[in-house]
Amino acid sequence: MASVNIRDVRKAYGTTQVIHGVDIDIEDGEFVILVGPSGCGKSTLLRMIAGLENISGGEILIGDRVVNDVPPKERDIAMVFQNYALYPHMTVAENMAFSMKLRNAPQAEIKERVDKAAGILGLGHLLERYPRQLSGGQRQRVAMGRAIVRDPQVFLFDEPLSNLDAKLRVQMRTEIKELHQRLKTTTVYVTHDQIEAMTMADKIVVMHDGIVEQMGAPLELYDRPANLFVAGFIGSPAMNLAKGTIRGGATPYFETEKGGKLPLASAPQGSDGRPATYGIRPEHFRLTADGLAAEIVVVEPTGSETQVVARIDGHEFVCVFRERISEGPGDTIRIAPDTSLVHLFDGESGKRLSA
Repeated sequence: MASVNIRDVRKAYGTTQVIHGVDIDIEDGEFVILVGPSGCGKSTLLRMIAGLENISGGEILIGDRVVNDVPPKERDIAMVFQNYALYPHMTVAENMAFSMKLRNAPQAEIKERVDKAAGILGLGHLLERYPRQLSGGQRQRVAMGRAIVRDPQVFLFDEPLSNLDAKLRVQMRTEIKELHQRLKTTTVYVTHDQIEAMTMADKIVVMHDGIVEQMGAPLELYDRPANLFVAGFIGSPAMNLAKGTIRGGATPYFETEKGGKLPLASAPQGSDGRPATYGIRPEHFRLTADGLAAEIVVVEPTGSETQVVARIDGHEFVCVFRERISEGPGDTIRIAPDTSLVHLFDGESGKRLSA
């Protein structure tokens, strides 16, 4: 196992800069997820760690060794791809053993490692099958098994669950996390799915347009997003955001662009009249008799929760309640945000404001 240090790494295709000086420190044994929308540079960065893309600037270290010019096969990493990349003419056992055969490893060692990986992943009864005889989830396990057999210093995962159906993705998330807890191998995982990031990572790196917007523990990013982009990206349903102006005084409040008034527990010092964005997560509303009047637009019951789109003074908010409500579209309910959990962001820079 080894740490991975990314220092001022840049990537350009001709005159087009796609990675703009990224710095990330990944500790030995840590499970780090790079997350962001399509085109943010996360897969490009992963491929540079793997050696599949050249680096335009900066350094990547695996352990204490700078690997900028080291060929992929000599970096002691194993990569699991989105499309599994299995050899169709080889059995499961042959696919898993392929990299060791290339290194002319002893047959007894190959069998021992393949059997061990198959046991970890529940593939023992499938070793003689071919990829065409496997389900999507089983193929993904074989791809993971091939990586485990190599016993690398670092695992790299490039959106490995995106080809699976929703139920299988949940199952595979758990299996990958359990695998990491068992092997303790440093892991770098790329996904565009922030639910995967929240549920699996020790540390999340949120990327956007080739830069790191914020990195930290999942709940740290959820509870204290550094800016508007992170606030809107992390969380499902997304955080409610409303533009307007902070109004200070003895009883501070937030005035929306449409003239609505939203309560604040406190306002940043000297912020009276400051343009800002008000953020509140859907689950931080509560039903109350003396709350704000809200007209129901849509009701979406899920069983354990009820998701409601409600209009307050012309602005629509998504609310998630544990209670089941009898009201429907067009009806009025009264709701209140938990003011201790309200987020404020600067109207110009989008950065978080501290009250």
